[in-house]
Amino acid sequence: MRTMLAARLHDIGKPMQLEQVPVPEPRPTDVVVEVKACNVVPNLSNVLATYAEWFPYLPLPKLPAIFGLDSAGVVSEVGSEVTAVEVGDRVYVNPGLSCGACRACRRGEDQNCDDYTFMGYFAFGTGGQRLFDAYPYGGLSQYLTSPQRNLVKLPDTVTFEQGARFGYLGTAYSALRKTGAGPGRTVLIDGISGTLGLGACLNALALGVTRILGTGRNAALLEDVEAIAPDRIHVLPAGAAPLAEWAREHNDGEGVDIVVDCLGPAAPAESMLDAIGTLRRGGVAVDIGGMMERPALDLFSMMCSQNSVIGSLWFSTGEAQEMADLAGSGALDLSVLEHHTFPLEQINEALDDLPSRHGGFSNYICIPPSA
Repeated sequence: MRTMLAARLHDIGKPMQLEQVPVPEPRPTDVVVEVKACNVVPNLSNVLATYAEWFPYLPLPKLPAIFGLDSAGVVSEVGSEVTAVEVGDRVYVNPGLSCGACRACRRGEDQNCDDYTFMGYFAFGTGGQRLFDAYPYGGLSQYLTSPQRNLVKLPDTVTFEQGARFGYLGTAYSALRKTGAGPGRTVLIDGISGTLGLGACLNALALGVTRILGTGRNAALLEDVEAIAPDRIHVLPAGAAPLAEWAREHNDGEGVDIVVDCLGPAAPAESMLDAIGTLRRGGVAVDIGGMMERPALDLFSMMCSQNSVIGSLWFSTGEAQEMADLAGSGALDLSVLEHHTFPLEQINEALDDLPSRHGGFSNYICIPPSA
C-alpha cells in the first residue's frame, strides 16, 4: 500500500500530528491532486482552539481528521469517467461539497444545499459527515481527492501560492458579483486591511469599481492598502471620523452603492451598523465576515430607502474560474500578496506564527513534500 505524509488532528486544542496514511484512489468521477500549496487560513487556529465557543452548530469531521481548506496543485490521476481534466493540469480545488441531488443542487446552487460541507474544514448541516467520509483528505497532506466539478484550472501566470488564496479571494468575488459591483459604483469595505477585506479590494479593482472606500483598525496597514491604487482607494482608521459623513465627503456627497462587511466573529455589531449607514438609496450591504453579534437593524428605514442586507457564503466553482481568468489576464493583480511558506512538517509552527502576519497581505502557505 502506498502511503503519504499528512497532518492529522486528534483532539481539539492539541497540536496536529504528522502521520503516514494511504494515498487516496479516485472514484470514477474524481481526480487525485498532488498538493503543491495549502493555505493556512487565519481562522484555522481559532477553529481548532475555540471551536465550541464560535461554531458549535457547524459539524467538524470525526477525529482524527486531515484539515486544510484551500489547496492548489497538479492533477496526478483521474477516474475512469473524468472528462476535460488531464494528468498534469494545474488546479485549485474548491473545497465546497454538496449532495448533488437536492432541489438546490439541481438548480446549480451548491452553497444552498443543506449538506454543504467544506472539505478539510467543517460542515454546515448534519449530513456533512457523509461528505467528509467521501472526501476525507484536506490540503495538509501530499495528495487529496476531489470531484472533477470542483476543479478550477489555474492560468500559467497564477502561482500555486496565489491559487491557494482563492478561498478568501473567491468569497469576496462572489459577494461583489451578487451586488452588481462594476464601473460607476462605489464600494465601502469594512475591514479592508484583513484577509477577506484585501481580497474584496483587489477584486473590486479588477471588476472596474470606480471608487473604493475602506475602514480598519491599523493605520499603517490602511496606508499600505491605499498605496495599491491611491487614485481609487480611500481609507479611514476606525473611529477617526463619523463614517457616513466621511464616506459622502469622498463620494461626491452621495452614499455608497455597496457595503462589504468583512469583520470577523469578535467584531462589534456597531461597526456593521455604521457601515450600513453609509448606503445610498437602493444600496446593498453584504456580510462575508461572520460577525457573531446580532445587529439591531432599522428595518423601517431600510424599507423606505430600499436598502438590502444579504449574506454571501463562499462561491461557486464557476465564479472561481472567472476569478482565475481575471488573474490570468492581469486584471486581478495578486502581486501584493506576501507569501510565507512552511514545510508540512512545520504546520504547528505555522499556526503559532499566524498572529504576526502583515494583515491581509500575508499569505501563509504550507508546502507538502514532493512525491
